Amino acid sequence: MLVAYQTATKNLLQNPSAPTTLYDTTSLNLWINQARGQLAGDAECIRALGIISTVIGQRPYNFSSIDTGVGATTGIGGTIHIRAITYNVGDGQQWVAPRAWPWFVQYHLNNPVPVNGVPTTWAQLGQGSSGVGAITGIGTGSMSSGNFYLDPPPNLIYTLNVDVVCYPNALTSDTTVEAIPYLFSDAVPFLAAYFALMSAQTGARYGDAERLYTHYETFRDRARKFSTPAVSRYLYEQSGDPTAINRLGMQPKAAGTG
Repeated sequence: MLVAYQTATKNLLQNPSAPTTLYDTTSLNLWINQARGQLAGDAECIRALGIISTVIGQRPYNFSSIDTGVGATTGIGGTIHIRAITYNVGDGQQWVAPRAWPWFVQYHLNNPVPVNGVPTTWAQLGQGSSGVGAITGIGTGSMSSGNFYLDPPPNLIYTLNVDVVCYPNALTSDTTVEAIPYLFSDAVPFLAAYFALMSAQTGARYGDAERLYTHYETFRDRARKFSTPAVSRYLYEQSGDPTAINRLGMQPKAAGTG
């Protein structure tokens, strides 16, 4: 897949062959992987059901402790954020309610004598990823900063099922597994070319870059539209609301007016 991304990005940049190459392969690979990471967060197109076990009496849990099948066979690099949590009970699962952090502090952490129990509420505090892998080659470091809290503190060891949005591993060769699904992958070369043109630091290149970013948004939105079933078109937040124009009191464009 890396070679396909390189070819498409070079075509958008009209990048000539050696000896007058404007963008070297190392830089192209960096921008391609950067674009893939940004797309994964922007479109939330890499989803996984991770698993994490609670610790009795412990409230905070790091994203890095969530097992999402990270590795070369899945192409998943790590977790960006959590969408939902359940825990196993009997033969089924029980939902844990999400709350905003200020609410969680006021109504859950604001308790001098917490009592361990079955987790009923969670909230995210640490912003960032699980820090597993380094898609842009910058290392881990502060990447491993994402975490969430539970309340009440668990009274037993529970297995949490965590619906997470992930970022992909860096593509280092053409055989590296690509976690970004088709048709979202079609948007990657446009964003990679955008990064390349922005590096030129000239006014003309900036204008070209902005046009490419518009095309990236078009292909990202089209992929979301194509990936959302018509019978459940509100399944994902990025999906456009077909009734919005009526609810806002707007008039559709007349045919032939552009």
